[in-house]
Amino acid sequence: MDIRAMTQAELETVLDWAAAEGWNPGWQDAASFHAADPGGFLLGTLDGEPVGSIFAVQYGTGFGFIGGYIVRPEWRGQGHGMALWRAGMARLAGRNVGLDGVPAQQANYARSGFHLAHRNVRFAGQGSGLPADDRVLPVGLQDIDDVVAYDRDFFPDNRAQFMRHWLTQDGSIALGVRDGGALVGYAVLRPCRNGFKIGPLCAQTPDVAEELMQALRGRVPAGEPIFLDVPEPNAAALALAQRHGMRACFETARMYTGENPQLPLTRQYGITSFELG
Repeated sequence: MDIRAMTQAELETVLDWAAAEGWNPGWQDAASFHAADPGGFLLGTLDGEPVGSIFAVQYGTGFGFIGGYIVRPEWRGQGHGMALWRAGMARLAGRNVGLDGVPAQQANYARSGFHLAHRNVRFAGQGSGLPADDRVLPVGLQDIDDVVAYDRDFFPDNRAQFMRHWLTQDGSIALGVRDGGALVGYAVLRPCRNGFKIGPLCAQTPDVAEELMQALRGRVPAGEPIFLDVPEPNAAALALAQRHGMRACFETARMYTGENPQLPLTRQYGITSFELG
């Protein structure tokens, strides 16, 4: 099997594979993903036919994230997955590597040197179509630098390039709350193959998170599906989801090969993406 970096167009195809697996990617995720690290999306081919993928994305100088690990069903059980895994991990050698894996694979990841940090719980709910608080405002181009700087606390290394694309993704809505001019929370809503996903959602206090949640639900027509991926250690985030009538429907294990970066999970109410961290 040949393993090489994929193009953005090929990444679009791989996200179609992910949709077929039930991962529900965003319609415009490929451009933002590819911008994070153009060489970090590996494609395995046999005689030119794409058969598998793995994302091995480098952030800053010391962190990497594994995601998008797929072998097409007809090619499974032949060692191609292990070849892709080794290629992805080799690309991230020397870095602290993170992933969000399904619990059933947690033991396998542990054998590859990963350690459990916490669970993430996906909640499913519905939009409300109701107007938002006047304090919640759209993130404009003039706000991007502030949001990127605010986001830095919530990720183990620099992901500014990715965030600049994520905040301006076609069809997405980025909202922020300011207090005395200072940003005290922000969140992004994007259309996906099924409904809408919220992520990230970061806030200084539970009240700010509530304002953002109400505003985002209000941007989605009543009855349309919405999803929020909550780090389980944040009890206020779990309560937020439950207060809005959302139900747990999926979970992952956040794991790292190195030390737990000790992110401020009490202010992180929704993670960005299981594929890129």
